Amino acid sequence: MTGVVQYDLAPHSVELREMEIPEIGDEDVLLQVGAVSVCGSDVHQYHGTQSWAVRTPVVLGHEFGGIVARTGKRVQGFKEGDRVVSETAASICGRCMYCRSGEYNICPERKGFGYGINGAMSNYVKVPERCLHHIPDELPFERAALTEPCCVAYNCVAVKSKIRPGDTVVVFGPGPIGLLCAEMARLNGAGTLIIAGLPQDASRLEAAKQLGVTHAVDLTRTSLNDLIRETGDGLGAHLIIDAAGASAALKTAMEIVRPAGQITKVGWGPQPLNFSLDPLVQKAVTLQGSFSHTFQNWEQVVSMLASGQINLQPVISRIGGLEDWKDCFDGMHDGNYVKSVIRPN
Repeated sequence: MTGVVQYDLAPHSVELREMEIPEIGDEDVLLQVGAVSVCGSDVHQYHGTQSWAVRTPVVLGHEFGGIVARTGKRVQGFKEGDRVVSETAASICGRCMYCRSGEYNICPERKGFGYGINGAMSNYVKVPERCLHHIPDELPFERAALTEPCCVAYNCVAVKSKIRPGDTVVVFGPGPIGLLCAEMARLNGAGTLIIAGLPQDASRLEAAKQLGVTHAVDLTRTSLNDLIRETGDGLGAHLIIDAAGASAALKTAMEIVRPAGQITKVGWGPQPLNFSLDPLVQKAVTLQGSFSHTFQNWEQVVSMLASGQINLQPVISRIGGLEDWKDCFDGMHDGNYVKSVIRPN
């Protein structure tokens, strides 16, 4: 089979390679990959700018679904031919308090597809049965491949954040996660919904408008502080989602959040802060981190995708094959594509 492999930690150390079809264990399935979407973390790994440990060589790709091609001896919930999507926690300890309480996404020994264990940018991928969720026939794999980022957004907005109908919500970073967080905020009843980016985010800000945000803001042209002062009661945003990861986003978030409001941080960023966190204290603001997702998130999101409740039309910009991986990566890096999806088979 063929796979998109990161073979070294140096920038641009990614190429197509031929490899053996994976052998599966008794509790695994062999999945013929239907589609795998390109995550910003894949692009970061390609450019060597990630802030997490990567084991090389490794097949990239952790947002995927496919058809069960083979099952291990002890697999009971799935059979050959089933259409499924997969969670990203490829390896967990199964023993710690987080695993036992259903929060295996924060297991200290967790390893994910695409950086710690071979991912799905290949014809086949080995997946533990516990990671799988059935999907209906009417959900195409191009959309199903976005279940994972939708779950990240669902966990961030609907679970980790407090949002009420009519709230003013600001999202920093109009990448795929930021856009999907905005979509989840809309579905949860946000009143004024603002998403903020930079000039290179023009296509993504346009996608945000198609998703129905109230304001899609280029921060070099619009003062977000002024906009927030003119919104509602002028006290600030009820909820701010930091999907950008840059330290400047958190600094601005603390300026525009209302007293007793909330900032939820889902974006990664290795930069030092270099500013005071005193506004969090002065305003009694809740600063919440959000990482990954859980089984319940996946069941909810699969249902929402199947019913068409989540609008992915403005998000998916490019669908290609394995041979198109570089264009898919470069297009997202340059801002020409909001989200790329690869169909290996």
